Amino acid sequence: MRLRFLGQFLHMPLAVLAALEGLLFVVMLFLAAMLRLGTLTPTTFEGSQSGLWVCAAVFSLGTLIALASLGLYSPRQRSDLPGLIVRLAVAVVASFVLVSALFYEVPTFRVGRGILALSAFFTFCAVLVTRGFLSQVVDEGAFRRRILVFGAGQRALAIASLRRRADRRGFTVAGYVQAQDEVIAAPERQILKVNPGLRELCEEHEINEIVVAMEDRRRGFPIAEFLECRFAGIDVTELLTFLERETGRVAIDVLNPSWLIFGEGFRRNPLRLLTARSLDLLASAMILLVFLPVMLLTALAIKLEEGWNAPILYRQARIGMGGVVFDMLKFRSMRTDAESSGEAQWAQASDARVTRVGAMIRKLRVDELPQIFNVVRGDMSFVGPRPERPEFVAQLSERIPYYVERHCVKPGITGWAQLCYPYGSSERDALEKLQYDLYYIKNNSLLFDLAIIVQTVEVVLMGKGAR
Repeated sequence: MRLRFLGQFLHMPLAVLAALEGLLFVVMLFLAAMLRLGTLTPTTFEGSQSGLWVCAAVFSLGTLIALASLGLYSPRQRSDLPGLIVRLAVAVVASFVLVSALFYEVPTFRVGRGILALSAFFTFCAVLVTRGFLSQVVDEGAFRRRILVFGAGQRALAIASLRRRADRRGFTVAGYVQAQDEVIAAPERQILKVNPGLRELCEEHEINEIVVAMEDRRRGFPIAEFLECRFAGIDVTELLTFLERETGRVAIDVLNPSWLIFGEGFRRNPLRLLTARSLDLLASAMILLVFLPVMLLTALAIKLEEGWNAPILYRQARIGMGGVVFDMLKFRSMRTDAESSGEAQWAQASDARVTRVGAMIRKLRVDELPQIFNVVRGDMSFVGPRPERPEFVAQLSERIPYYVERHCVKPGITGWAQLCYPYGSSERDALEKLQYDLYYIKNNSLLFDLAIIVQTVEVVLMGKGAR
């Protein structure tokens, strides 16, 4: 089951887990204060109990953000126990550093480092114990919606073919109903007979939602039966909307233009444009402030390896918003003769054209840092679909439907596709990423942008998708 919050879909079990752990982090700071000060009603927080409550709330929020940035509330998280421990340790340390800095800058709610250190330690232990306990006693299936797929043809295969555990976490398929004159393609063992009626079938199998996946709605569309189910409290959802909600992408293989035209989303109001531009400038300024020493060291390393006459930056033509071509800036990670043939080439794993310094800065994503100047200049946004080269755009636009639609927003340094899909360098990879790009374009909001930026921290720290 997924909840919709401020335009974004949240996985119900993970939302509940975050709420429970948020309360737990508050308790951990109170516990640390009690052990450190010997009382549960400390008066050292500027003489008021409310001061400790505010500190606990800030500590809890900071820790939740840190855990989210390391993917610990992501339905796509597949880490084993050692991976969970590493991510949790990094998140707790990051939270401790950030909250300590915040409390230092705001003396009104300052908390001693001893209390914060104890809180961080207790938090680390509490999360491990809590998640270990919940994994043993909580049945995740209790949170899943039981769905009935109305349709058993090729469109219904879009649900049957979902293989990733993350895509199927929110629902269980109770069965498929064959529509009129439809050739069965869904698993025959799951085909159900509508007898005596659709509502009775839903009640028999405890259905929460009907997903309409008919091949042709013009033939035998049971309007009366769907209305009866709807008034009985059973949700009726169109296939594309269901897949968008559960998978975080727009399924191009079953996409039709009318869904794009009449569906929600694709908002471009002045307030959204203002918040996007403000976020771009703020994020760019913060990154430049923090990573300027890294950028200077990178420039020096490129010079030392390639010679003082070698260029530091690499300018490459990319397609931006509205199909406008601009020069994207990157630290040069390949030899100067990488494309001496004059033909554009996809980047490959273990690419022989990459220099030693280039391999390191690509792994750490440092080569992307100069793109903040593209953001400041307005060619790019901080979050959006990755810009592609004109040669590849021309090729992919001919072969992939709806590919040019990704250019209706500014391209970004990071994006939803980069978080959800590993690095790819083929036409099939471009198709897969396009589905995530369309999802972002349809559902983009300030909250979504902030969530992507936070989760990008995990990509950088864990080296996911880097090449």
